[in-house]
Amino acid sequence: MLSVFYGLKIVLNIKNIIMESSENIDRMTTLTGVMETLRKRGIHREFRMNEDCEMKYEGSDKNYKPEELRIVKTYRFEGPSNPDDNAVLYVVQDTEKNIGIILDSYGADSNYPGQEFDTFLRDIPIEESDEY
Repeated sequence: MLSVFYGLKIVLNIKNIIMESSENIDRMTTLTGVMETLRKRGIHREFRMNEDCEMKYEGSDKNYKPEELRIVKTYRFEGPSNPDDNAVLYVVQDTEKNIGIILDSYGADSNYPGQEFDTFLRDIPIEESDEY
């Protein structure tokens, strides 16, 4: 019984290592590569905040509240030599199962001025999924 327990522990540890490795691969993939893979899966429309600080889904007039969305995957990209090349791509799903992306640079500059975007983004529930 004890050896089975230790065997199970080893399997769980190996699984954790594999999961950590796949997360590292996500961070090291190029933004262009991830966007192309998502596009091939039909995920290419963007959720964007307009100048009135309203979050809209591309091609829709609906204004979203953070609780109407969930972040299902996050990809971070870091430029090799320039902090201005840092970006985050969020795969986001709304309550009607529409899936899109939010793309933002981070670091010294953001795509969105002011705190409204950051506050909105922090208020979106995160439900990470390996599907994306």
